[in-house]
Amino acid sequence: MKVAVYAGSFDPITNGHLDIIHRAAAAFDEVIVLLAINPAKKGVFTTEERLRMIEEAVKDIPHVKVDYTEGLTVDYCKKVGSKHLIRGLRAVTDFEYEFQLAAANKYINPDIDMVFFMSNSSTSFISSSMVNQLRKSGADIAALVPASVVEEFNRKGL
Repeated sequence: MKVAVYAGSFDPITNGHLDIIHRAAAAFDEVIVLLAINPAKKGVFTTEERLRMIEEAVKDIPHVKVDYTEGLTVDYCKKVGSKHLIRGLRAVTDFEYEFQLAAANKYINPDIDMVFFMSNSSTSFISSSMVNQLRKSGADIAALVPASVVEEFNRKGL
């Protein structure tokens, strides 16, 4: 069984992330959407809120699970028997960072393969940071994120 891990901070999950998840789920037997917790990074949403939004967003996608880790993603992959790390590429500017990340992950665990999915043109401009900025400015973000994210923003009064 081919298991892939799609890790990120998902603060919040966006329709761009969901596009990658749908495509990865079609290519692998199982996809684990992994909330990678960075304690040094202050997010807009708590770990529990992000997990709730992710779980709601992927609940109808077959073969997709949700989990979280505070450790290294490559260590998590080893623990669950995955040799594939999913990453999305939105633009050329993402490539340099992702190339360095792939090299670092390969250094830590030579069995890991990074699998890149190019974003669709309709979602290539969407990032969690962009969604947070747009929402803070009062823009309607409903077309950029799952309904669970809009609900969570409203619940928090943001």
